Amino acid sequence: MSELRELYQQVILDHNKKPRHFGKLEGANRRQEGYNPLCGDHLHVYLQMAGDHIEDIRFEGSGCAISKASASLMTTLVKGKSKAEALELFDHFHDLVTAPADTPVDEARLGKLVVFSGVREFPMRVKCATLAWHTMKAALAGQDQPISTE
Repeated sequence: MSELRELYQQVILDHNKKPRHFGKLEGANRRQEGYNPLCGDHLHVYLQMAGDHIEDIRFEGSGCAISKASASLMTTLVKGKSKAEALELFDHFHDLVTAPADTPVDEARLGKLVVFSGVREFPMRVKCATLAWHTMKAALAGQDQPISTE
């Protein structure tokens, strides 16, 4: 295993064991539920929007290491961003994990999200990695129905 891949695994394991922004956000003005029936991942994303900006974001729930780490990194990266910036990050992340395995990774554009580049080698895990992101996107859109990856 390459040193880089080992580092990526360590980052994912760290965010899984000690997720950032974990727990219910009291006073959230947007919330959404997401579920991955294939893996059993189930989470809630809470947003405190101030106009068009994400003032605060938290998540709670249970899931596999990839799902939880992805939600943790997502909340860290989108907090303080505008809705448009968060949706742009969603697009970049989605492109990263759904691209063919041999597609070069634009580390400058993706930053810490590059730790999920290995997910694209395991198509069954893409839904785990993207669940929190789809749930956040639905919360930003004000959707009422829970999000399912199926």
